[in-house]
Amino acid sequence: MVDVILGLQWGDEGKGKIADYLTPKYDVVARFQGGPNAGHSLEMAGKKHVLNTIPSGIFHEQCINLIGNGVVIDPVRFMEEIKRTEAAGADVKARMLISRKANLILPTHKILDAASESAKGEEKIGSTLRGIGPTYRDKYGRSGLRIGEIFSSDFDKKYRSSIERHKALIDHYAYTDYDLEAMESEFFTALDTLRAYQFVDSEYFIHDQLISGRKILAEGAQGSMLDIDFGSYPFVTSSNTISGGVGVGLGVAPKHIGTVRGIFKAYCTRVGSGPFPSELLDARGEELRNMGREFGATTGRPRRCGWLDIVALRYAVMLSGVDELIMMKADVLSGFPEVDALVAYEQNGAVTDQVPFDQCDKSIKPVFQSHPGWSEDLTAIREESKLPDTFRNYIRWIEEKAGVPISILSVGPDRDQTILRARS
Repeated sequence: MVDVILGLQWGDEGKGKIADYLTPKYDVVARFQGGPNAGHSLEMAGKKHVLNTIPSGIFHEQCINLIGNGVVIDPVRFMEEIKRTEAAGADVKARMLISRKANLILPTHKILDAASESAKGEEKIGSTLRGIGPTYRDKYGRSGLRIGEIFSSDFDKKYRSSIERHKALIDHYAYTDYDLEAMESEFFTALDTLRAYQFVDSEYFIHDQLISGRKILAEGAQGSMLDIDFGSYPFVTSSNTISGGVGVGLGVAPKHIGTVRGIFKAYCTRVGSGPFPSELLDARGEELRNMGREFGATTGRPRRCGWLDIVALRYAVMLSGVDELIMMKADVLSGFPEVDALVAYEQNGAVTDQVPFDQCDKSIKPVFQSHPGWSEDLTAIREESKLPDTFRNYIRWIEEKAGVPISILSVGPDRDQTILRARS
């Protein structure tokens, strides 16, 4: 079976740590969507590792790590990440496979991303400017370049055709702040090195693994509320971040999907523009940011912080058929006298417990419910029975509202700071 792990909020939930924690139970960890805009942080023995495209099982010797066809790859950033990860002790070349059908991020994709964002002015989406959106646009416009084509004799011709088409669009934006020649030099140097790694027809690889009875963990990037169809459109990413994305991102039939685990923070964060109903714009929000070290693993951008949004959480659980919840960063809430949670939205005088069609409607107001806080430091606790009663009551309330049990609690960034809850 293919088990799934994905984020249930606006990304940055802590998927990397949990994928790394669960990897010993699996033979394969596979990324099914997204690109180098992802930043999965793993902390082991006090040392932090950030992965962008490489799956989070790379530090486990027995695990094969697959980059699926639904991922988009920037060769320059990818090679930088590979070198960084190999320097940290992982045998990337031996443990990683790359789908030939994954699409390439070209230098002009990144220029187009910057040009488009610049042209939006105050209506900026909050793009990471990694070229993700333009690459997916080419993919679905049937004009993208797939990474397997770097071995073909006519790759240069296809590349030049794409570049000329992109340059016409860049000229339309009247955008000139780039050095294409320098970017291309880096791009082709990275491709030359990348050709030495292992490429596969990933759909056949996955099928063979399933036939052989091996266990696969599908790892998502970003979060459910950034899904291109169901997120806070248009302030979303360019791929399907929910469990349905596994089928098209890896070539897996629905009957092979097993347990779906959804990850959420004990509070909410968001990077960039877009609606955030539970956002805290006061000292409490700043305290959450500092206590939780809420700065982007990839971009370094400060994250917007707010209380847990139960309405959005329940929505994400429904969309992906989540079987188990994993709660991250509960330790960050220690010391707050009260912990609030958004339980409904008020829109034009009506109260609803459903995510509205237009999440960007500025008339939407949050309805909060307050809970007693806890002062105890959770970071050294490893047994559920030793957790403060107020926190345990909060956990039970979330389970009741979401309709799904919480199976794992994270009480710190390190792999060891994890509590596996007893099943009832």
